[in-house]
Amino acid sequence: MKNLLTRWNGLLAVVFILFLGMMQTALAADPLVDAAWVKANIGKPGVAFVDIQPTADYLRGHITGAVNTDFGKSGWREERADKVPEMLPEKLDKLTAHIGSLGIDNNTHVVLIAPGGSNLDMGWATRIYWTFKVLGHDNVSILNGGMNAWAKDKTNPIQTGMTKAEPKVFTVHLRKDLIATVEDVKAANAKGVLLVDSRPEDQFAGINRNPKATESGTLAGAKNLPSGWTTENGGGMFRSKALLEQLYKVAGVPTSGEQITFCNTGHLASIGWFVSSELMGNKKVKLYDGSMVEWTMTKAGPVEHKVKLQ
Repeated sequence: MKNLLTRWNGLLAVVFILFLGMMQTALAADPLVDAAWVKANIGKPGVAFVDIQPTADYLRGHITGAVNTDFGKSGWREERADKVPEMLPEKLDKLTAHIGSLGIDNNTHVVLIAPGGSNLDMGWATRIYWTFKVLGHDNVSILNGGMNAWAKDKTNPIQTGMTKAEPKVFTVHLRKDLIATVEDVKAANAKGVLLVDSRPEDQFAGINRNPKATESGTLAGAKNLPSGWTTENGGGMFRSKALLEQLYKVAGVPTSGEQITFCNTGHLASIGWFVSSELMGNKKVKLYDGSMVEWTMTKAGPVEHKVKLQ
Protein backbone atom coordinates (compact mmCIF):
# COMPACT_ATOMS: atom_id res chain seq x y z
CA MET A 1 0.00 0.00 0.00
CA LYS A 2 2.84 2.35 0.90
CA ASN A 3 4.57 1.70 -2.44
CA LEU A 4 1.30 2.34 -4.29
CA LEU A 5 0.86 5.70 -2.54
CA THR A 6 4.44 6.65 -3.31
CA ARG A 7 3.92 5.85 -6.99
CA TRP A 8 0.63 7.75 -7.02
CA ASN A 9 2.23 10.82 -5.43
CA GLY A 10 5.05 10.65 -7.97
CA LEU A 11 2.54 10.50 -10.81
CA LEU A 12 0.68 13.53 -9.43
CA ALA A 13 3.96 15.46 -9.20
CA VAL A 14 4.75 14.70 -12.87
CA VAL A 15 1.25 15.77 -13.95
CA PHE A 16 1.58 19.01 -11.95
CA ILE A 17 4.97 19.81 -13.54
CA LEU A 18 3.55 19.16 -17.02
CA PHE A 19 0.57 21.39 -16.20
CA LEU A 20 2.86 24.22 -15.12
CA GLY A 21 4.86 23.84 -18.33
CA MET A 22 1.68 24.03 -20.39
CA MET A 23 0.60 27.17 -18.50
CA GLN A 24 3.94 28.85 -19.09
CA THR A 25 3.78 27.96 -22.79
CA ALA A 26 0.25 29.35 -23.01
CA LEU A 27 1.36 32.63 -21.44
CA ALA A 28 4.32 33.06 -23.81
CA ALA A 29 2.88 34.72 -26.92
CA ASP A 30 4.44 34.87 -30.38
CA PRO A 31 6.68 37.97 -30.48
CA LEU A 32 5.24 39.08 -33.83
CA VAL A 33 1.67 38.84 -35.11
CA ASP A 34 0.35 39.95 -38.50
CA ALA A 35 -2.70 41.96 -39.52
CA ALA A 36 -4.72 38.80 -40.23
CA TRP A 37 -4.15 37.58 -36.66
CA VAL A 38 -5.22 40.96 -35.29
CA LYS A 39 -8.38 40.96 -37.41
CA ALA A 40 -9.29 37.49 -36.15
CA ASN A 41 -8.80 38.50 -32.50
CA ILE A 42 -10.50 41.91 -32.30
CA GLY A 43 -12.99 41.92 -29.45
CA LYS A 44 -11.80 38.65 -27.93
CA PRO A 45 -11.64 38.64 -24.12
CA GLY A 46 -8.17 38.64 -22.65
CA VAL A 47 -6.55 40.47 -25.60
CA ALA A 48 -5.60 44.15 -25.27
CA PHE A 49 -4.52 46.11 -28.33
CA VAL A 50 -2.28 48.98 -27.20
CA ASP A 51 -1.74 51.68 -29.82
CA ILE A 52 1.49 53.65 -29.32
CA GLN A 53 0.94 56.23 -32.04
CA PRO A 54 1.10 59.86 -30.91
CA THR A 55 -2.31 60.63 -29.43
CA ALA A 56 -3.32 63.01 -32.24
CA ASP A 57 -2.69 60.26 -34.83
CA TYR A 58 -4.45 57.69 -32.65
CA LEU A 59 -7.56 59.87 -32.44
CA ARG A 60 -7.66 60.12 -36.23
CA GLY A 61 -7.68 56.36 -36.61
CA HIS A 62 -6.76 53.16 -34.79
CA ILE A 63 -7.65 49.47 -34.67
CA THR A 64 -11.13 48.96 -33.26
CA GLY A 65 -11.02 48.72 -29.48
CA ALA A 66 -7.34 49.69 -29.17
CA VAL A 67 -6.35 51.88 -26.24
CA ASN A 68 -3.61 54.51 -26.45
CA THR A 69 -0.38 55.00 -24.53
CA ASP A 70 2.11 57.80 -25.16
CA PHE A 71 5.61 56.34 -25.34
CA GLY A 72 7.24 59.60 -24.28
CA LYS A 73 4.74 60.80 -21.69
CA SER A 74 3.09 57.80 -20.03
CA GLY A 75 5.94 56.81 -17.72
CA TRP A 76 7.65 54.08 -19.73
CA ARG A 77 10.95 55.94 -19.23
CA GLU A 78 12.07 58.77 -16.97
CA GLU A 79 15.04 60.96 -16.10
CA ARG A 80 17.08 59.56 -13.24
CA ALA A 81 18.05 61.65 -10.21
CA ASP A 82 21.55 62.19 -11.67
CA LYS A 83 19.99 63.58 -14.90
CA VAL A 84 20.62 60.50 -17.02
CA PRO A 85 17.55 60.57 -19.30
CA GLU A 86 15.04 58.02 -20.56
CA MET A 87 15.75 55.21 -18.11
CA LEU A 88 13.44 52.47 -16.88
CA PRO A 89 11.74 54.02 -13.81
CA GLU A 90 13.38 53.14 -10.49
CA LYS A 91 9.96 53.23 -8.81
CA LEU A 92 7.42 51.31 -10.85
CA ASP A 93 4.15 52.15 -9.08
CA LYS A 94 3.06 54.88 -11.53
CA LEU A 95 3.93 52.74 -14.56
CA THR A 96 2.08 49.70 -13.24
CA ALA A 97 -0.95 51.88 -12.47
CA HIS A 98 -0.85 53.16 -16.05
CA ILE A 99 -0.63 49.61 -17.40
CA GLY A 100 -3.67 48.67 -15.31
CA SER A 101 -5.55 51.70 -16.66
CA LEU A 102 -5.12 50.25 -20.15
CA GLY A 103 -7.20 47.24 -19.12
CA ILE A 104 -4.19 44.98 -18.64
CA ASP A 105 -3.68 42.47 -15.84
CA ASN A 106 -1.25 39.57 -15.55
CA ASN A 107 -3.44 37.30 -17.69
CA THR A 108 -3.87 39.74 -20.59
CA HIS A 109 -2.32 39.13 -24.01
CA VAL A 110 -0.88 42.56 -24.87
CA VAL A 111 -0.52 43.42 -28.57
CA LEU A 112 1.52 46.56 -29.27
CA ILE A 113 0.67 48.68 -32.32
CA ALA A 114 3.36 51.13 -33.51
CA PRO A 115 2.88 53.55 -36.42
CA GLY A 116 5.00 51.25 -38.61
CA GLY A 117 6.58 53.97 -40.73
CA SER A 118 10.18 53.16 -39.79
CA ASN A 119 12.38 50.99 -37.64
CA LEU A 120 12.64 53.97 -35.27
CA ASP A 121 8.96 53.88 -34.31
CA MET A 122 8.99 50.08 -34.21
CA GLY A 123 11.64 50.70 -31.56
CA TRP A 124 8.93 52.27 -29.39
CA ALA A 125 7.13 48.93 -29.53
CA THR A 126 10.26 46.84 -28.86
CA ARG A 127 11.18 49.06 -25.90
CA ILE A 128 7.70 48.66 -24.37
CA TYR A 129 7.82 44.93 -25.19
CA TRP A 130 11.16 44.64 -23.36
CA THR A 131 9.68 46.59 -20.44
CA PHE A 132 6.78 44.14 -20.15
CA LYS A 133 9.29 41.28 -20.12
CA VAL A 134 11.31 43.03 -17.40
CA LEU A 135 8.09 43.44 -15.41
CA GLY A 136 7.57 39.67 -15.65
CA HIS A 137 4.87 39.65 -18.34
CA ASP A 138 5.62 37.24 -21.19
CA ASN A 139 2.21 37.39 -22.86
CA VAL A 140 3.05 40.24 -25.23
CA SER A 141 3.31 40.61 -29.01
CA ILE A 142 4.00 43.30 -31.62
CA LEU A 143 2.00 43.84 -34.80
CA ASN A 144 4.61 43.46 -37.55
CA GLY A 145 4.43 46.58 -39.71
CA GLY A 146 2.26 48.46 -37.21
CA MET A 147 -0.67 50.62 -38.32
CA ASN A 148 0.83 50.92 -41.80
CA ALA A 149 0.41 47.16 -42.29
CA TRP A 150 -3.14 47.32 -40.91
CA ALA A 151 -4.22 50.27 -43.08
CA LYS A 152 -2.96 48.68 -46.32
CA ASP A 153 -6.06 46.48 -46.39
CA LYS A 154 -8.99 48.89 -46.78
CA THR A 155 -11.39 46.25 -45.41
CA ASN A 156 -9.68 46.34 -42.00
CA PRO A 157 -11.85 48.32 -39.54
CA ILE A 158 -10.51 51.65 -38.26
CA GLN A 159 -12.02 53.50 -35.32
CA THR A 160 -11.68 57.21 -34.47
CA GLY A 161 -11.77 59.01 -31.14
CA MET A 162 -10.64 57.80 -27.73
CA THR A 163 -11.27 54.28 -26.42
CA LYS A 164 -11.15 53.71 -22.67
CA ALA A 165 -10.68 50.32 -21.03
CA GLU A 166 -12.02 49.02 -17.76
CA PRO A 167 -9.07 49.37 -15.33
CA LYS A 168 -7.43 46.23 -14.00
CA VAL A 169 -4.66 45.43 -11.52
CA PHE A 170 -1.22 44.61 -12.93
CA THR A 171 1.38 43.12 -10.58
CA VAL A 172 5.13 43.33 -11.22
CA HIS A 173 7.41 40.28 -11.03
CA LEU A 174 10.71 42.02 -11.77
CA ARG A 175 13.30 40.24 -13.93
CA LYS A 176 16.59 42.06 -13.49
CA ASP A 177 18.38 39.43 -15.58
CA LEU A 178 17.25 41.26 -18.75
CA ILE A 179 18.85 44.56 -17.67
CA ALA A 180 22.53 45.39 -18.04
CA THR A 181 23.97 48.08 -15.77
CA VAL A 182 27.22 50.03 -16.06
CA GLU A 183 28.89 47.45 -13.79
CA ASP A 184 27.53 44.62 -15.94
CA VAL A 185 29.06 46.25 -19.03
CA LYS A 186 32.43 46.63 -17.30
CA ALA A 187 32.34 43.00 -16.17
CA ALA A 188 31.29 41.85 -19.63
CA ASN A 189 34.20 43.70 -21.20
CA ALA A 190 36.61 42.06 -18.78
CA LYS A 191 35.19 38.61 -19.57
CA GLY A 192 35.11 39.15 -23.33
CA VAL A 193 31.31 39.15 -23.56
CA LEU A 194 30.24 40.69 -26.87
CA LEU A 195 28.85 44.23 -26.84
CA VAL A 196 26.58 45.03 -29.81
CA ASP A 197 26.04 48.65 -30.88
CA SER A 198 22.58 49.05 -32.44
CA ARG A 199 23.14 52.63 -33.62
CA PRO A 200 23.77 53.78 -37.21
CA GLU A 201 27.32 53.24 -38.46
CA ASP A 202 28.22 56.95 -38.34
CA GLN A 203 27.55 57.06 -34.59
CA PHE A 204 29.35 53.75 -34.03
CA ALA A 205 32.40 55.11 -35.87
CA GLY A 206 32.36 58.36 -33.90
CA ILE A 207 31.60 60.63 -36.86
CA ASN A 208 28.32 61.87 -35.38
CA ARG A 209 26.75 61.53 -31.94
CA ASN A 210 23.53 61.95 -30.04
CA PRO A 211 23.37 65.48 -28.54
CA LYS A 212 22.72 64.01 -25.08
CA ALA A 213 25.99 62.05 -25.15
CA THR A 214 29.06 63.98 -24.02
CA GLU A 215 31.49 62.14 -26.30
CA SER A 216 31.47 60.50 -29.71
CA GLY A 217 32.42 56.86 -30.28
CA THR A 218 31.41 53.46 -29.00
CA LEU A 219 32.14 51.03 -26.19
CA ALA A 220 35.55 49.41 -26.47
CA GLY A 221 35.49 46.19 -28.49
CA ALA A 222 31.87 46.57 -29.60
CA LYS A 223 30.57 45.35 -32.94
CA ASN A 224 28.01 47.26 -34.97
CA LEU A 225 24.70 45.82 -36.12
CA PRO A 226 22.52 48.86 -36.97
CA SER A 227 18.87 48.43 -36.01
CA GLY A 228 17.90 49.73 -39.44
CA TRP A 229 19.23 46.52 -40.98
CA THR A 230 16.71 44.39 -39.14
CA THR A 231 13.61 45.78 -40.89
CA GLU A 232 12.81 45.84 -44.60
CA ASN A 233 14.41 49.00 -46.03
CA GLY A 234 14.50 50.46 -42.52
CA GLY A 235 10.69 50.41 -42.41
CA GLY A 236 8.19 48.80 -40.06
CA MET A 237 8.34 45.16 -41.18
CA PHE A 238 10.91 42.92 -39.52
CA ARG A 239 12.96 40.76 -41.86
CA SER A 240 12.66 36.97 -41.89
CA LYS A 241 14.88 34.90 -39.62
CA ALA A 242 16.79 33.57 -42.63
CA LEU A 243 17.66 37.08 -43.82
CA LEU A 244 18.52 38.20 -40.30
CA GLU A 245 20.97 35.31 -39.97
CA GLN A 246 22.75 36.58 -43.10
CA LEU A 247 22.93 40.11 -41.73
CA TYR A 248 24.26 38.92 -38.36
CA LYS A 249 26.99 37.07 -40.24
CA VAL A 250 27.93 40.21 -42.20
CA ALA A 251 28.11 42.18 -38.93
CA GLY A 252 30.22 39.48 -37.26
CA VAL A 253 27.63 39.05 -34.51
CA PRO A 254 26.84 35.47 -33.39
CA THR A 255 23.21 34.42 -33.00
CA SER A 256 23.94 32.68 -29.69
CA GLY A 257 25.91 33.28 -26.52
CA GLU A 258 26.12 36.10 -23.98
CA GLN A 259 25.68 39.58 -25.44
CA ILE A 260 24.74 43.09 -24.36
CA THR A 261 22.99 45.43 -26.79
CA PHE A 262 23.27 49.20 -26.45
CA CYS A 263 22.62 52.44 -28.33
CA ASN A 264 22.26 55.98 -26.96
CA THR A 265 19.37 55.65 -24.50
CA GLY A 266 18.12 52.06 -24.81
CA HIS A 267 15.70 52.75 -27.69
CA LEU A 268 17.44 51.31 -30.76
CA ALA A 269 19.11 48.75 -28.49
CA SER A 270 15.66 47.37 -27.69
CA ILE A 271 15.31 46.51 -31.39
CA GLY A 272 18.65 44.70 -31.26
CA TRP A 273 17.58 42.91 -28.08
CA PHE A 274 14.16 42.00 -29.53
CA VAL A 275 15.60 40.59 -32.74
CA SER A 276 18.37 38.64 -31.00
CA SER A 277 16.30 37.33 -28.07
CA GLU A 278 12.81 36.97 -29.48
CA LEU A 279 13.25 36.40 -33.23
CA MET A 280 16.65 34.65 -33.26
CA GLY A 281 16.08 32.82 -29.96
CA ASN A 282 19.22 33.91 -28.09
CA LYS A 283 18.04 34.15 -24.48
CA LYS A 284 21.48 35.22 -23.23
CA VAL A 285 21.08 38.80 -24.45
CA LYS A 286 20.71 41.78 -22.10
CA LEU A 287 19.90 45.40 -22.86
CA TYR A 288 22.10 48.18 -21.47
CA ASP A 289 19.40 50.65 -20.50
CA GLY A 290 21.61 53.72 -19.99
CA SER A 291 23.72 53.05 -23.11
CA MET A 292 26.16 55.66 -24.49
CA VAL A 293 24.41 58.65 -22.91
CA GLU A 294 24.81 57.23 -19.40
CA TRP A 295 28.29 55.89 -20.16
CA THR A 296 29.60 59.27 -21.35
CA MET A 297 27.61 61.48 -18.94
CA THR A 298 28.88 59.57 -15.90
CA LYS A 299 32.40 59.05 -17.30
CA ALA A 300 31.98 55.32 -16.69
CA GLY A 301 34.93 54.25 -18.80
CA PRO A 302 36.86 54.62 -22.05
CA VAL A 303 35.22 55.27 -25.40
CA GLU A 304 36.56 53.82 -28.63
CA HIS A 305 36.82 55.99 -31.77
CA LYS A 306 36.92 54.35 -35.17
CA VAL A 307 37.34 57.79 -36.74
CA LYS A 308 38.88 60.85 -35.06
CA LEU A 309 37.72 64.11 -36.58
CA GLN A 310 39.96 67.12 -35.97
